[in-house]
Amino acid sequence: MTDLLSVRGLRSHFVTPRGEVQAVRDVSFDIAPGEIVGLVGESGSGKSATAMSLLRLLPGSAKVSGSVTFRGRDVLKLRGEALRRLRGGEVSMIFQDPMTALDPVFTIGDQLVAVIRAHRRIDKAAARTLAAQLLAEVGIGDVATRLKQYPHQISGGMRQRVLIAKALCGTPGLLVADEPTTALDVTIQAQILRLLRRLRDTTGMAVLLVTHDLGVVSHLCDRVLVMYGGRIVETGTVDQVLRGPRHPYTRALLRAAALPERSQPIVPIGGAPPSLLDPPPGCPFAPRCPVATERCATVLPELTAGADGHAAACLVVEEEPGDDRA
Repeated sequence: MTDLLSVRGLRSHFVTPRGEVQAVRDVSFDIAPGEIVGLVGESGSGKSATAMSLLRLLPGSAKVSGSVTFRGRDVLKLRGEALRRLRGGEVSMIFQDPMTALDPVFTIGDQLVAVIRAHRRIDKAAARTLAAQLLAEVGIGDVATRLKQYPHQISGGMRQRVLIAKALCGTPGLLVADEPTTALDVTIQAQILRLLRRLRDTTGMAVLLVTHDLGVVSHLCDRVLVMYGGRIVETGTVDQVLRGPRHPYTRALLRAAALPERSQPIVPIGGAPPSLLDPPPGCPFAPRCPVATERCATVLPELTAGADGHAAACLVVEEEPGDDRA
């Protein structure tokens, strides 16, 4: 299958008074049409910086290099109108906090109509009709009332649905969702996850889900990318990575996760993530890794795939996870 999105050698660095923060370090991955891919890792691992890089949404202090190819076009080389049409029209993004992503001084209807008319050549009346259809599609009832309301007048779960409707105002082939369920209770979270899967099934769009929640990944995603220290350290199908993790960091993440099916106690990861101002020369996880060798401290491992496509960036990959498996 031809890839919808192909990322190669992506690097995103921020210039600060203290030095250069290497937030994303040589990241490569692909997403196929209709695929749901989870991007997981601790806070500060580079997940959101990677997602924002895909749409060129990082601030001016960022230096981004490599290639981000969407439907054959390098996004990092797009300018002006071509970039504007891509954002929201072909690739949409849902942000973590819908209260800050929605404009508090405009009604929900006005905001949806504005986005629709930015990407479709239709008049206001037709755009408002489509806005109502999109709200209904994401499970919002009494749409006539909701279109007239302001963001503060609806619940958090409903605001998240409005953001998803807003993301569908164009004709996106890819939806980038940055922690879309973090602020929601478990019941609403489950509803949003079911909605994303249904939209994938009915529209065929792909989803890149940025999250720290492995439970969300296990229920929604087809494939998972594990990120640490600005790099991808493991990738494979959800079943491969969650049931047979190869990288010590992934195993540690699973031991620290409150997964419904686990019977063992939660074990926190010791130590602290590496400084991205001055990353270690070797494996970034080596100072926290229980199986690290002297070589791990000086040699940066490459992401290496087995015959089954399951890949890990580790110099001490064991054949069988054994008792370490979560």
